[in-house]
Amino acid sequence: MIEPSEGNKQGRDFVHLHIHTEYSLLDGACRIDQLMDRVKECGQTAIACTDHGVMYGCVQFYKAAKKAGIKPIIGCEVYVATRTRFDKVNKIDGNNHLILLCKNETGYKNLIKMVSAGFVEGFYSKPRVDKQLLEQYHEGLICLSACLAGEIPQAILAGDYERAKATALWYRDLFGAENYYIELQDHGLKEDTTVLPQLIKLSRETGIPMAATNDAHYLRKEDAKMQSILLCIQTGKTIQDADRMEFQTDEFYVKTTDEMYELFSMVPEACANTAKIAEQCNFDFEFGHTKIPYYKAPDGMDNQAYFEKLCWDGLERRYGPDVPQANIDRLKYEIGVVKTMGYTNYYLIVWDYINFAKSQGIPVGPGRGSGAGSIAAYCVGITDIDPIRYNLIFERFLNPERVSMPDFDVDFCYERRQEVIDYVNRKYGADHVAQIVTFGTMAARNAIRDVGRVMGIPYQQVDVVAKLVPMELKMTLKRALEVSSELKKLYDTDPQVTELIDTALKVEGMPRHASTHAAGVVITPEPTDYYLPLATNDGLPVTQFNMTEIEELGLLKMDFLGLRTLTVIRDAEVAVQKQHPEFSIRDLDYDDPDTYKMLGQGDTEGVFQLESSGMKQVLVGLQPQNLEDVIALISLYRPGPMDSIPTYLRNRHEPDKISYKTPQLAHILDVTNGCIVYQEQVMQICRELAGFSFGQADNVRRAMSKKKLKVMEAEREHFVHGCKEPGKECAGCVANGVPENIANEIYDDMISFASYAFNKSHAACYALVAYRTAYLKVHAPAQFMAALLTSVLDRSNKVASYIAECKRMGLQLAPPDVNTSMKGFTAEGKVIHYGLLGIKNLGREFINDIIAERENGAFESIFDFCRRLCDKHFNRRAVESLIRCGALDHLGANRRQMLQALPAIVSNLDEYKNSLRYGQVGFFELSGGQDFGFEFDLPQVEEFPKNECLKMEKEMTGLFLSGHPMDKYDRVLDHLGYPRTAQLLATDGPYKDGQTVTLCGSVTGITMKKTRAGESMAFVQLSDSLGSMEVLVFPKVLTRYARFIAEGKVITVTGALSLEEEKDAKILANTIDGPPTAQTLPLTAHAAVLPTEEKRHKHRGLFLRLDSQTDPRLHKAQVVTSIFDGPEPLWYYYKDTGRYVRAPQQDFVSVNPTMLAELKRILGHDNVVYIAQ
Repeated sequence: MIEPSEGNKQGRDFVHLHIHTEYSLLDGACRIDQLMDRVKECGQTAIACTDHGVMYGCVQFYKAAKKAGIKPIIGCEVYVATRTRFDKVNKIDGNNHLILLCKNETGYKNLIKMVSAGFVEGFYSKPRVDKQLLEQYHEGLICLSACLAGEIPQAILAGDYERAKATALWYRDLFGAENYYIELQDHGLKEDTTVLPQLIKLSRETGIPMAATNDAHYLRKEDAKMQSILLCIQTGKTIQDADRMEFQTDEFYVKTTDEMYELFSMVPEACANTAKIAEQCNFDFEFGHTKIPYYKAPDGMDNQAYFEKLCWDGLERRYGPDVPQANIDRLKYEIGVVKTMGYTNYYLIVWDYINFAKSQGIPVGPGRGSGAGSIAAYCVGITDIDPIRYNLIFERFLNPERVSMPDFDVDFCYERRQEVIDYVNRKYGADHVAQIVTFGTMAARNAIRDVGRVMGIPYQQVDVVAKLVPMELKMTLKRALEVSSELKKLYDTDPQVTELIDTALKVEGMPRHASTHAAGVVITPEPTDYYLPLATNDGLPVTQFNMTEIEELGLLKMDFLGLRTLTVIRDAEVAVQKQHPEFSIRDLDYDDPDTYKMLGQGDTEGVFQLESSGMKQVLVGLQPQNLEDVIALISLYRPGPMDSIPTYLRNRHEPDKISYKTPQLAHILDVTNGCIVYQEQVMQICRELAGFSFGQADNVRRAMSKKKLKVMEAEREHFVHGCKEPGKECAGCVANGVPENIANEIYDDMISFASYAFNKSHAACYALVAYRTAYLKVHAPAQFMAALLTSVLDRSNKVASYIAECKRMGLQLAPPDVNTSMKGFTAEGKVIHYGLLGIKNLGREFINDIIAERENGAFESIFDFCRRLCDKHFNRRAVESLIRCGALDHLGANRRQMLQALPAIVSNLDEYKNSLRYGQVGFFELSGGQDFGFEFDLPQVEEFPKNECLKMEKEMTGLFLSGHPMDKYDRVLDHLGYPRTAQLLATDGPYKDGQTVTLCGSVTGITMKKTRAGESMAFVQLSDSLGSMEVLVFPKVLTRYARFIAEGKVITVTGALSLEEEKDAKILANTIDGPPTAQTLPLTAHAAVLPTEEKRHKHRGLFLRLDSQTDPRLHKAQVVTSIFDGPEPLWYYYKDTGRYVRAPQQDFVSVNPTMLAELKRILGHDNVVYIAQ
């Protein structure tokens, strides 16, 4: 008997067996994190998860239920094909719904087999199973006849009671009398009045028991609107659309036990049966038991012996014949830990596919994550950074007390990453390998935008509200209302905004769609669908459980990451080797003074991890001398640890100012100038000062990074005074000679920094990659920049930015030329040749043909070019593109001549081919004998005007190659201080969302669209010498300034800068004018929106608002501003006096988003304001 409650006054048994969580994507709003509280509120003790055709949420659902003391029932509402799952004929092959619930592990394994087959074999609009699968995999499952979309209700609605009865009996005979139930529902629909009595009748006639359910898509009756919003988001409709999909009543919620018994008072046994079903369902997930595939060593060798052989051979290869004893001891220890913990196969599997990649010439990164701390991984070649030299800790990766599986993440050349995945597929079997699902969720800003569109609120109004949500990591709407006073004011005063945000709060964080994780792959001992359900994405199998859940289930998850920089390094290395065959990037030492000199000058455009403007400034301040400095900077240059940068820089240049709380810290912190920078240092301090084991030290590090206060305080006692508890014995700091007060201070320091501390192994690997790119930029500048340009061919703004860097470096860019250009950008001396892959409409095959054919001699004319390529992958469109971009400019004719002659040339190509076959005289012979048209009379027309040629280049390559329409305005724009596109597009630039900016550029594209009100608006592409960006011209502005907007025109736009996550910046135009002249006065349209007291201020710069000059936050703010010295004034506003105080000029700053984010974190969002100069 259940304890009586508000939702279950008589303590009756009832369990909801038909529930759609948020993982019935955009068709379910029973949010798992709130569902369990609702179940308790309803007076129930168990709950089922039955999402539409998928099991995406089952693990999360299971854990949430267990945590809440609710019994979880794993299930699915499957789609059963009307014929077979292989029949896919439009308007004939549909599906019916069916509820399946797992009784035990057999049932779970059968259900995941069917759900997987529904995607892999039966997908047709929906993932469909069929009766053949049900016959094969019905054991261990309880079946319910489902909602109105079930086969039996559909037969009743079609007036065919006998078919309904026959179908019910078929299911009963298949599943067994005790495992099949007629499902009763009543949502107040017209169809329910027809179906429900017939279902009860059918049950009475056949003896098949009934089970009462509610098709619950949301938690409470008042959530019906949220379900409507989700459906509108899914279907692209608004709430006002008459033809939108909607539920006809508001009864599709999780009802209380009393409500269900009242609804089915005529058949109370139908409610009671749900509890009987729940009693039979006893499946539990098994967490923590590892299931690593077996690696088969060559020649029948024992796996452990083979692994150890690889290790010891590698140790000598890495360190030479005289290996230090400490390294030998470290390797012995690691081999022992790996063996004891059962991870030998894991190391071998990773070694094997990395070895394959290297054998095929596929670039592999030096390592990633904590795995770089393993000397065993370094010896066998999994990683390429020496953990001994850089003091990387193995136990951060693996230690005997670690519960979760370790994780080797590997970077591969992004162009060839798939080859490695294909190898793994072949090695272990395609059915043993799957990529991993990830879910796009409705984050705070996106939730506002989605809901605003559905509510029919104009885009501009919604955008204003969305932009008031700060762009910070893990920002939520609740937090935004706390930190953004403007958002809170709108929320409190505007009823429409109140409704918008309240609704957005309900959908925020819900999964919007399923996609494939960029890197994650799971490899299983048995076929993948033996362990977990599969879906498909682009026809490839994808797990239905996410990466974290896969690890919890003990399955082997690998990250195969694609890193463009590895491709850049490879391409540059190959180019250098053409002149210097002995050169190898792997043979570099990491002490090249010229490389560190360049880093110290901040000339790091294109250098991995070091090219942001803020990082450049820190590099100039630091003047790095070795790789340890680069490792530290990569770790420090993030919100949080950035506070330590000034101390780090001061100590670096004034080592006499370094002080340690106790001498024992000196050798731990000396590499980071007395600052705690790495997680590994926290572990070392715990071990060496307090005597912690590696496992205990790692637990402290984890507790601190996740801010587990109870654990941290318990460990403080152990850290200071030690512990005598068996298995946790440690001496403690006091016993090791550290005074108690000092020990507590050290522990406080670790707590304050540990949540920001970085994994040194990961930083070291990326510092290695950064160094390699920097070395190439210094010693092979043309080859490096050519490789870099090739890697960003798909991003024209990046190409433009790097071309500007080439000019700064004294490198010349040669336009495309069919006689010199290769596929990608190539270097020749100080000249970089434009790559043919950067030209539109050219297929790779045609490019290969061009490069191969010119081995027989340079192309001499347009006719020669066409003749020699006509029997290959030749097509007129490709040749037109080559002409338009200037790639044929050196063939003796201008572009207009060649474009006019091309139709005649193409039309006679077949004739020429025939002349080769049959000796006929054709067009080419008549035009000049063996020169094949060299003397043919081309149309005597002048070249296109310069601006027309530039326009064609832009169309074909995304760039202006032979000049730029804006070149003549550069001096005026510099004088006026107008920003360029590259500055506005930079993620770390000084410009912020909503700021008014002025941009001058050439119009390179116009797209006209209609608003919902039927008015015209324009999307204008504006280009300058450093890139291009989109300008939105709304109807009122368009009406006023339409005369300026035409392709090829140079215009000046003033408007609000719009910065959205994962999208390029845009300008929302307010005014449009013609090009500037030397007489144009500077605009003062760069002011940001300010709090009242600053609005009246006439000055420009960075403003920080504080309570008073004794405000404790002042010092923290000054620590941050001191990092970014520059030309912009720094002002303090003190509220107690109402006065502004300008900082001395030596304290002026260079503003960037990283600094602004950190200051806002310290002072509050509204107390930091920047007005551009």
